[in-house]
Amino acid sequence: MKSKSRIAIDTFKKIDELIARKCTGKPTEMAVKVDCSTTTLFTYLAMMRKLGAPISYNKYKHTYYYEEEGRFVIGFIEK
Repeated sequence: MKSKSRIAIDTFKKIDELIARKCTGKPTEMAVKVDCSTTTLFTYLAMMRKLGAPISYNKYKHTYYYEEEGRFVIGFIEK
């Protein structure tokens, strides 16, 4: 069984992938894709924004996107 922190990290990765591909869908659809409630999804997005992710929502294309090129990374990177 995965720990809560491992589940959270996996969810951040899924959210990042969907945003990078610009295929999130509406918030309710995205919540289903990442297996959480819409309220929890908004919490994850707020945390990502606080950590510097330039996330916006296009209401015409119904997708979240990054305002700048880049990816959201959590983890240790060896030199």
